[in-house]
Amino acid sequence: MLVLNGFGLSLGDSLIGLQALFAAQQLGALPTPTRLLRGPGLHPLVDQLYALADFADVIQGDPSIPSPTPIAHPGPIIDLRDLAFDPAFRAIAMIDFFLTKLGLPPADVPPHLRRNMWLAPRLAPRHSPCPPTNSRAGAYILICPRSSMALRDWPDPIHRAVVNAALHSTRSDILTQGPWTGPLPPRLHHAPRAATIQNLCALVAGARAIISTDTAMIHLADAFHIPCAAVFTTHRPEWRVRDYPLCHPIRVTPETIPDGLEFIRGPKDLAAMQSAWMKVAAKPDWAENLIRPILGS
Repeated sequence: MLVLNGFGLSLGDSLIGLQALFAAQQLGALPTPTRLLRGPGLHPLVDQLYALADFADVIQGDPSIPSPTPIAHPGPIIDLRDLAFDPAFRAIAMIDFFLTKLGLPPADVPPHLRRNMWLAPRLAPRHSPCPPTNSRAGAYILICPRSSMALRDWPDPIHRAVVNAALHSTRSDILTQGPWTGPLPPRLHHAPRAATIQNLCALVAGARAIISTDTAMIHLADAFHIPCAAVFTTHRPEWRVRDYPLCHPIRVTPETIPDGLEFIRGPKDLAAMQSAWMKVAAKPDWAENLIRPILGS
């Protein structure tokens, strides 16, 4: 058995795809280990994630040759090249997409195997120390206002409003991965840059709660059972967090942008996103309402 391209190039997609593979193996649908053909030059955190998956035999090659160009292999091949352009990838829950590609009906998979359960047991003994916090109210709240796609990034005024709401709603320290203009208020800190997947997971696992537009951080929050407020713009929440009981999704829906858009088409898309955020910010207490559900989780 050979899986071409592994499960994509991004951290979040790979985390979920590896969970689908783990589930298929746990249910006896695929052998352990299953061979994954991956290309070189990926982000180090993505490569480190695959290195943790001891149920996968990761080999280096060149799976970037576009479909349907054949790849020579003596056994069965599952072709996940160009997955971002597959209409099904943009229109169903991601875990269901990967399970289906691996030949396993999603309905046959129990709920616990549709969550990101494979990662934490392989990292717990090697966690880096959590970032220091002076909070008297427990662990910090982590805010993640940036993503891999500019269309999903929060405008700076939105980021500032969420940070201020978090500071007013709790006595916990606040760590943000976003920029901040001017002096940092008391209890607000810049989140440390994660040089390794272990550091990134420690940052997530040490949080009291997470507020994120970055889907990779949302998936990691589920892996470590951390309450998360997840802000979605281009995708419907049920396509990404349907199986996460501690996730509270929020949808900001821009006009003229189709659901599931993976790439910015031009300046009009960014303008539509800015307009959608202005409508959100005009609502009273919107930032507090974003945070409130996760503080009591």
